[in-house]
Formats: sequence, structure tokens, C-alpha cells
Amino acid sequence: MRAFTRGIIGIAGFLVLWELLGRSPLVPADALPPPSVVFGELVRQLTSPAFYSHVVATVLALLIAIGLAVAIAVPAGLVLGSVPAVRHATRAVVEFLRPIPSVALIPLALVMLGFGPETKITLAVYAALWPILFNTIYALDELDSLQIETARVFGVGRIGVLTRVALPSALPFIFTGIRLAATTALIVMVSVEILASSQLGIGFFIMEARSGPGRMDQVLVGTVVAGVIGLLLNNGLERIQRRWVAW
Repeated sequence: MRAFTRGIIGIAGFLVLWELLGRSPLVPADALPPPSVVFGELVRQLTSPAFYSHVVATVLALLIAIGLAVAIAVPAGLVLGSVPAVRHATRAVVEFLRPIPSVALIPLALVMLGFGPETKITLAVYAALWPILFNTIYALDELDSLQIETARVFGVGRIGVLTRVALPSALPFIFTGIRLAATTALIVMVSVEILASSQLGIGFFIMEARSGPGRMDQVLVGTVVAGVIGLLLNNGLERIQRRWVAW
């Protein structure tokens, strides 16, 4: 309760500072609308079905991207972390691909996939793979060898060791990687929606509000909603992690 109260005080202080700065003569009114204006516009947008369509499009694509990233990265991490030959053989390729920013692949993705939701989902999956993959690999590096030897003494094979010993031990690390990957995927998702001129999504809403008359209040509405989605997603995954993998 004390942490919750401190969080509320921090948010209130931030909003007060934003309000003062937005109404200050030092900042142009059209460049940084105060939160009273932004949240008034947010209430108006929440009554618009079109705005809900943008939010649902981003959230749905984000959940699909996270699910695909988990389905790809966890098995790959188990293999790379448990088979040294495969890990050494793929290290150069992995280290080459990992630093490439997802937004740098937008032109290639547009040529191959077009302007549909497949592009932003693919790039978000690419960005979300790495935290989950490396957390899984590092979790297997921390695995107690005594547990593996005990399982083998009882006749458990390699697949059984991976699924019944390695995977449960790696779950806390994997969930931490998923939390990091979720926020990264959200950043990439909104960025691709802005840069690739997607027809639906929070990023498209921000880009559309910025063009033409330049409604900065609507731009900040989209930004606030994206931040709230990231906050709720992180808190939800954190609660799941504390409940299911508290060890």
C-alpha cells in the first residue's frame, strides 16, 4: 500500500509539473498542451469507435507478436543452451542479427510483406525474440548440474531433462525476458505504424494527428494510451510471474 501511495504521489507530481510547463509562456501552447487539455481530448476520443479500432489493432497485433516470439525463442533457447555444438555454430549469425534495429528492416519488410499488419507483427517478433532467447540461454547456464545428473540417474533422457528439469528452472528467467520483450515489441509496433503508414493502430493515429493541422493534444493522447498499454502489460506479466514462478 505504501508503494502504491508513493506511485500515486509520483504521478501527481509529474502531472502538476507538466501542467505548469504546458501553461508556461516559455513553451508554445501548441507544442506542449497541458494534461488538462490532453485528458479532455482523451475522454472525447474514448467515445469514438474509430479510436477504439486503432487501440484494438495495436493490442491484438502486439499479443500475436509476443506469442510468436515466445513460441520461437524458448525452444531455440533451450536448444542453444543445452547443445554446445549448435550454440557455437550459430553464435556468429546470432551476434550479427541481434544488433540490427527492427526499424532498419522496415523497407525490406514492406517489399516482402506489403503494408498490412504482417509487417509490424514480423518486425515486433524480430525485436522481441532476443530478450527471451538470451534469457533462456543464460538460465540454462545457471542450471545446477546436480539436477541434470540426478535426472539422468533416474533414466530421464535428453528431451525429458529439457522439459522436466531445464524448462521449469528457466521459467523465472524466461518470464523476465518476456516482460522486456513485451515493452520492446510495443515500441517497435508503434514505430512501424508511424513510419510504415499503417492504416490502423495507435502509431497511425499519432501520425494522422501530427499531419495536417498538427493536433498535438491528439498526438499526446496516442502517446499516453501507448504508455498505459505498456504499463498494464508489464504489471500483468509481473503478477503472473510472482504467482506462477515465485521461486
